[in-house]
Amino acid sequence: MSVPQLVLASTSPYRRELLERLGIPFFIVAPNVDETPLRDELPEQTAARLAQAKAAAVAKQRPQALIIGCDQVAALEGAQLDKPHTHENAFKQLQLMRGKTAMFYTAVCLLNAATGNTQIQVIPNQVRFRRLSDAQIANYLAKEQPYHCAGSAKTEGLGIALIEAMRGEDPWALIGLPLIALVDMLKNEGLEVV
Repeated sequence: MSVPQLVLASTSPYRRELLERLGIPFFIVAPNVDETPLRDELPEQTAARLAQAKAAAVAKQRPQALIIGCDQVAALEGAQLDKPHTHENAFKQLQLMRGKTAMFYTAVCLLNAATGNTQIQVIPNQVRFRRLSDAQIANYLAKEQPYHCAGSAKTEGLGIALIEAMRGEDPWALIGLPLIALVDMLKNEGLEVV
Protein backbone atom coordinates (compact mmCIF):
# COMPACT_ATOMS: atom_id res chain seq x y z
CA MET A 1 0.00 0.00 0.00
CA SER A 2 1.49 3.35 -0.98
CA VAL A 3 1.52 6.21 1.49
CA PRO A 4 -0.12 9.45 0.32
CA GLN A 5 1.92 12.58 -0.31
CA LEU A 6 2.49 14.69 2.82
CA VAL A 7 1.63 18.40 2.69
CA LEU A 8 2.29 21.10 5.27
CA ALA A 9 -0.48 23.71 5.13
CA SER A 10 1.74 26.52 6.36
CA THR A 11 4.25 29.03 5.05
CA SER A 12 5.99 29.30 8.44
CA PRO A 13 9.74 28.68 8.05
CA TYR A 14 9.81 27.44 11.66
CA ARG A 15 7.17 24.78 11.04
CA ARG A 16 8.98 23.75 7.87
CA GLU A 17 12.26 23.37 9.78
CA LEU A 18 10.55 21.32 12.49
CA LEU A 19 8.87 18.98 10.01
CA GLU A 20 12.20 18.50 8.20
CA ARG A 21 13.55 16.96 11.43
CA LEU A 22 11.37 13.91 10.81
CA GLY A 23 13.18 13.17 7.54
CA ILE A 24 9.98 12.63 5.54
CA PRO A 25 9.54 14.31 2.13
CA PHE A 26 6.73 16.86 2.07
CA PHE A 27 5.33 19.76 0.11
CA ILE A 28 4.26 23.19 1.33
CA VAL A 29 0.99 24.84 0.32
CA ALA A 30 -0.24 28.16 1.72
CA PRO A 31 -3.66 27.66 3.34
CA ASN A 32 -4.98 31.26 3.01
CA VAL A 33 -7.40 31.10 5.95
CA ASP A 34 -8.90 34.00 7.91
CA GLU A 35 -7.42 33.67 11.41
CA THR A 36 -9.89 35.96 13.19
CA PRO A 37 -11.15 34.39 16.44
CA LEU A 38 -14.89 33.85 16.74
CA ARG A 39 -16.86 35.69 19.41
CA ASP A 40 -16.66 33.96 22.83
CA GLU A 41 -14.32 31.29 21.45
CA LEU A 42 -11.79 29.90 23.93
CA PRO A 43 -8.11 30.12 22.84
CA GLU A 44 -7.75 26.36 22.52
CA GLN A 45 -10.95 26.23 20.44
CA THR A 46 -9.60 28.91 18.10
CA ALA A 47 -6.33 27.01 17.64
CA ALA A 48 -8.12 23.71 16.89
CA ARG A 49 -10.63 25.30 14.51
CA LEU A 50 -7.93 27.14 12.56
CA ALA A 51 -5.63 24.11 12.31
CA GLN A 52 -8.51 22.10 10.87
CA ALA A 53 -9.57 24.95 8.56
CA LYS A 54 -6.04 25.27 7.17
CA ALA A 55 -5.85 21.54 6.45
CA ALA A 56 -9.31 21.56 4.84
CA ALA A 57 -8.42 24.56 2.64
CA VAL A 58 -5.37 22.78 1.27
CA ALA A 59 -7.30 19.50 0.81
CA LYS A 60 -9.24 21.17 -2.00
CA GLN A 61 -5.94 21.50 -3.91
CA ARG A 62 -4.45 18.15 -2.84
CA PRO A 63 -7.39 15.70 -2.61
CA GLN A 64 -5.22 12.58 -2.18
CA ALA A 65 -2.71 13.95 0.38
CA LEU A 66 -2.10 13.75 4.09
CA ILE A 67 -2.32 17.38 5.14
CA ILE A 68 -0.88 18.94 8.29
CA GLY A 69 -2.63 22.06 9.54
CA CYS A 70 -1.32 24.01 12.55
CA ASP A 71 -2.22 27.05 14.54
CA GLN A 72 -1.08 28.66 17.78
CA VAL A 73 -2.99 30.99 20.05
CA ALA A 74 -1.50 32.79 23.02
CA ALA A 75 -3.61 33.82 26.00
CA LEU A 76 -3.00 35.87 29.13
CA GLU A 77 -5.44 35.59 32.02
CA GLY A 78 -7.95 33.97 29.67
CA ALA A 79 -7.84 36.70 27.00
CA GLN A 80 -6.49 35.86 23.55
CA LEU A 81 -3.43 37.74 22.37
CA ASP A 82 -3.54 38.34 18.64
CA LYS A 83 -0.44 38.38 16.47
CA PRO A 84 0.81 41.92 17.10
CA HIS A 85 1.66 42.91 13.47
CA THR A 86 3.21 46.21 14.68
CA HIS A 87 6.02 47.26 16.98
CA GLU A 88 3.61 49.17 19.23
CA ASN A 89 1.27 46.19 19.69
CA ALA A 90 4.17 43.81 20.37
CA PHE A 91 5.58 46.23 22.94
CA LYS A 92 2.20 46.41 24.73
CA GLN A 93 1.83 42.61 24.72
CA LEU A 94 5.26 42.06 26.24
CA GLN A 95 4.62 44.75 28.85
CA LEU A 96 1.38 42.97 29.81
CA MET A 97 3.09 39.58 30.06
CA ARG A 98 6.20 40.55 32.03
CA GLY A 99 6.34 38.68 35.31
CA LYS A 100 3.19 36.70 34.40
CA THR A 101 2.35 33.29 33.04
CA ALA A 102 0.81 33.07 29.59
CA MET A 103 -0.66 30.03 27.90
CA PHE A 104 0.25 29.03 24.37
CA TYR A 105 -2.17 26.58 22.72
CA THR A 106 -0.72 24.85 19.68
CA ALA A 107 -3.08 22.77 17.58
CA VAL A 108 -2.07 20.22 14.98
CA CYS A 109 -4.51 18.61 12.58
CA LEU A 110 -3.70 15.71 10.26
CA LEU A 111 -6.31 15.36 7.54
CA ASN A 112 -6.33 12.42 5.15
CA ALA A 113 -7.92 14.23 2.22
CA ALA A 114 -8.72 10.96 0.41
CA THR A 115 -10.65 9.36 3.30
CA GLY A 116 -11.71 12.43 5.29
CA ASN A 117 -10.15 10.98 8.43
CA THR A 118 -9.22 13.91 10.69
CA GLN A 119 -7.05 13.86 13.82
CA ILE A 120 -6.68 16.98 15.98
CA GLN A 121 -4.75 17.65 19.17
CA VAL A 122 -4.19 20.86 21.10
CA ILE A 123 -0.99 20.99 23.14
CA PRO A 124 -0.89 23.60 25.93
CA ASN A 125 2.34 25.23 27.12
CA GLN A 126 2.64 27.46 30.17
CA VAL A 127 5.22 30.21 29.73
CA ARG A 128 6.33 32.45 32.58
CA PHE A 129 7.89 35.68 31.34
CA ARG A 130 10.73 37.45 33.08
CA ARG A 131 10.19 40.88 34.64
CA LEU A 132 11.67 42.82 31.76
CA SER A 133 12.25 46.56 31.67
CA ASP A 134 10.83 48.66 28.86
CA ALA A 135 14.38 49.06 27.55
CA GLN A 136 14.86 45.26 27.43
CA ILE A 137 11.56 44.83 25.60
CA ALA A 138 12.49 47.53 23.08
CA ASN A 139 15.93 45.96 22.58
CA TYR A 140 14.41 42.54 22.00
CA LEU A 141 11.86 43.87 19.50
CA ALA A 142 14.55 45.78 17.59
CA LYS A 143 16.60 42.59 17.22
CA GLU A 144 13.89 39.98 16.63
CA GLN A 145 10.84 41.81 15.20
CA PRO A 146 8.38 39.02 16.14
CA TYR A 147 5.37 40.84 14.72
CA HIS A 148 3.76 37.75 13.20
CA CYS A 149 4.21 35.52 16.26
CA ALA A 150 1.55 34.67 18.82
CA GLY A 151 2.48 36.44 22.04
CA SER A 152 5.19 38.56 20.38
CA ALA A 153 7.97 36.11 21.27
CA LYS A 154 9.98 33.77 19.03
CA THR A 155 11.11 31.12 21.50
CA GLU A 156 13.13 29.44 18.75
CA GLY A 157 15.30 32.56 18.65
CA LEU A 158 16.19 35.37 21.04
CA GLY A 159 12.68 35.19 22.53
CA ILE A 160 13.93 32.40 24.79
CA ALA A 161 15.70 35.14 26.80
CA LEU A 162 12.29 36.60 27.71
CA ILE A 163 11.23 33.38 29.43
CA GLU A 164 11.81 32.49 33.05
CA ALA A 165 10.22 29.03 32.87
CA MET A 166 7.98 26.92 30.71
CA ARG A 167 5.97 23.77 31.14
CA GLY A 168 4.45 21.53 28.47
CA GLU A 169 4.42 17.99 27.17
CA ASP A 170 5.96 18.75 23.76
CA PRO A 171 8.84 21.26 23.51
CA TRP A 172 8.31 21.64 19.76
CA ALA A 173 4.70 22.76 20.25
CA LEU A 174 5.82 26.13 21.56
CA ILE A 175 7.70 26.75 18.30
CA GLY A 176 4.56 25.89 16.36
CA LEU A 177 4.42 22.19 15.42
CA PRO A 178 3.81 19.50 18.07
CA LEU A 179 6.07 16.78 16.70
CA ILE A 180 5.31 14.19 19.39
CA ALA A 181 1.58 14.31 18.60
CA LEU A 182 2.24 14.44 14.85
CA VAL A 183 4.39 11.28 14.90
CA ASP A 184 1.47 9.39 16.48
CA MET A 185 -1.00 10.85 13.97
CA LEU A 186 1.20 9.86 11.03
CA LYS A 187 1.51 6.32 12.42
CA ASN A 188 -2.29 6.12 12.60
CA GLU A 189 -2.32 6.84 8.84
CA GLY A 190 0.28 4.16 8.11
CA LEU A 191 3.29 6.47 7.90
CA GLU A 192 6.02 5.31 10.28
CA VAL A 193 8.70 7.91 10.95
CA VAL A 194 11.26 5.37 12.21
